[in-house]
Amino acid sequence: MKSIIDIFSPLKSDLITNNAVLYKTALLKRDILSFLIIQNKGTIAELSQATKTSIPKINETINELITEGLVIDHGKILNGVGRKPNIYGLNPNSAYFLSVEVNRHNINIAILNFVEEIVHIERDIPFYLQNTPACFESLCHHIDTFIEKHANDRHKIVSIGLNLTGRVDHVSGNSYSYFNFHSTPLREVLTQRFGVPGYVENDTRAMAFGEYAKGVVENEKNILFINLDDGIGMGIIINGALYSGKSGFAGEFGHMPFLNNDIICHCGKKGCLETEASGVALTLQMKEALLKGISSSITEKVNSIDDIKLQHIISAAKNDDILAIELLSKAGEKIGKGIAILLNLFNPELVILGGKIATTESIILLPILSSINKFSLNLVNTDTSFKISTLGEDAGLIGSSLLMRNRLLDLS
Repeated sequence: MKSIIDIFSPLKSDLITNNAVLYKTALLKRDILSFLIIQNKGTIAELSQATKTSIPKINETINELITEGLVIDHGKILNGVGRKPNIYGLNPNSAYFLSVEVNRHNINIAILNFVEEIVHIERDIPFYLQNTPACFESLCHHIDTFIEKHANDRHKIVSIGLNLTGRVDHVSGNSYSYFNFHSTPLREVLTQRFGVPGYVENDTRAMAFGEYAKGVVENEKNILFINLDDGIGMGIIINGALYSGKSGFAGEFGHMPFLNNDIICHCGKKGCLETEASGVALTLQMKEALLKGISSSITEKVNSIDDIKLQHIISAAKNDDILAIELLSKAGEKIGKGIAILLNLFNPELVILGGKIATTESIILLPILSSINKFSLNLVNTDTSFKISTLGEDAGLIGSSLLMRNRLLDLS
């Protein structure tokens, strides 16, 4: 059985000029798979109409895709009258994508199949993100261990995607915030290290794309995804396409410098939104409040104040802890003011809140909406819907696999 990479290599190789037949066949196969990705299943007649290709040619190409293991014949349609056509769909196990999400204190790794289903996953693997060769080697070790444990068909893993916080240019494959000490782009380092094409993306953009394609989005095409986690990020969808900016830096919402404080952000500037409203800021504020003698149920869950993490605050808030709710409310007011500026700039159809802090739902959403009503233009905010992510912590892993699949099939 051919590798899926070999099947579509004419789309990206010199065969474009040297063998037009192979190129046209690869294009048709891509179009058929694209139709099945969107529609889930289809008949020969539907595929012929969608691709504007003759039925005999579609029939021949479908048979090739079945032989190559990418398409499954689901048999004949049971309903209706007259001659029943066969219906075809993607083979979920024809290819696997390895998605790796690196957070500041943990990593999540998953294998997803060709129809975006999570086959194996490990969440919250302890990890401390640093921009050092030792940290990168530790990450690679975790990935190797995961593959050894879960990838029985390792040869079917066709790509590895790495979601990183900070500034990432997916086009060049460079990460400018972490693991940027190699002589080649990080994408190429991953490719050489694991023997399959690598893909690097900003974590929030991957989450935004996952939510857009498989999550809470319905028919909206202009969307802002706000990632409320240890940091604050933003993914931008314009006319259904993920927007990255000229150098891949678009969406640095957490570094909007509109707060009047002297707190130095990790980016080196003062007054960034992250300095008072991010998960890191909330954790620091909680520790300072407890040291001042303010009570919280969190003290019963940790050995010392130094052990407090963002998840403790979120859990406490969900269990009606007054201090945790108060801190989240104050953060929500600042986040809402920032989003109000974004609404005035982008006038989006939908704003999605994701990340760990968004799991508190109404606790964070209500102060955000209150602040938006106060600071944004009324005509703008009433024209925008607000929703909480439905994919939750899996959004980035799913988004990464979708982006890898699109890249493999050369889809925009």
